Amino acid sequence: MSVPEQLEAVDTLVEHLKTALAEKNWEELSRLNELVKPTIEPVMAALEAGELSPEPVRQRLATLQTYCDRANISANEAKAEAQKALKEINQNRSAAKAYQNVSSNRPK
Repeated sequence: MSVPEQLEAVDTLVEHLKTALAEKNWEELSRLNELVKPTIEPVMAALEAGELSPEPVRQRLATLQTYCDRANISANEAKAEAQKALKEINQNRSAAKAYQNVSSNRPK
């Protein structure tokens, strides 16, 4: 992959992260998260070899980091919402069971 293609790969990854984040597509975000390291490694190698200017790399890495952070925050918020919903379901289930027990144990 050529140097411009390496930077373009980072840009493409960022665009895909933006889209998946906007759609709250957790499966896609997980898949994209696995692509971060393999996408960045050739860029860093080219930077170390002096094939890339530091500023464009820094800008892209900062943007990538921003979207990765946003994805993590959104995923944690979604997880907290799911946990809250499950807790409410369990409380409702417990209340219904308690009512059923009280109702079925009434003297006739």
